[in-house]
Amino acid sequence: ADDTSSATRTRVARHSLEHGPSTAAAIADGLGLTPAAVRRHLDALTAEGMLAAADPYVRGRRGRGRPAKVFKVTDAGRDEFEQAYDDLAVSALSYVAEIGGAEAVAEFARRRLLHLEEAYRMALSAVGPDEAPQALADLLSEEGYAASIEPSPQGGMQICQHHCPVAHVAAEFPQICEAETEMIGRLLGSHVQRLATIAHGDGVCTTHIPTPSGSTDLGMPVPITPTPAGGR
Repeated sequence: ADDTSSATRTRVARHSLEHGPSTAAAIADGLGLTPAAVRRHLDALTAEGMLAAADPYVRGRRGRGRPAKVFKVTDAGRDEFEQAYDDLAVSALSYVAEIGGAEAVAEFARRRLLHLEEAYRMALSAVGPDEAPQALADLLSEEGYAASIEPSPQGGMQICQHHCPVAHVAAEFPQICEAETEMIGRLLGSHVQRLATIAHGDGVCTTHIPTPSGSTDLGMPVPITPTPAGGR
């Protein structure tokens, strides 16, 4: 492969993204490139603001000599990678919509959450109905949604998600948001309602949770019935 290609440069940046701060030697070894070739790419990526050089963290006393710099992905570089992933996801879902229609996208959105929902249900089975909303918000935060529980002006409470890792994709395909709302409702055993979404330009994704009329056994799975093709 041509070690001056943009594809190889992307591989160098991706190595730092996936493996954390790395020296030029470690990247070269991991990608099977020469250290000199990697350093050329690192110089270019650093100049572009994709990577930043830093002193490595060393536990205990440092040895003699200056340790090799490590290169880590900057916020700008991470944003560019995320945009590339978003573009790929939008292209893939556009193809799904083309060959299967909007319902095929909705089915994909629901299936995407099945494994996550199963894990969440197991975690929520250890808490009571009153603690479940906060526990779910904590679980969502671990997935990068920066979620919190707030009192709702309509009574009850609301889950506020201050960040959405898939906002760009959801802006094109609202089925992503709809499937997530359905999952929250099943997990809480409640008829929740999505009031606002980041994907549609709101500052926060807000899901209203009405005041429960009685206790719900969150440990019992709620059957997921896919919507028949051609209708809801």
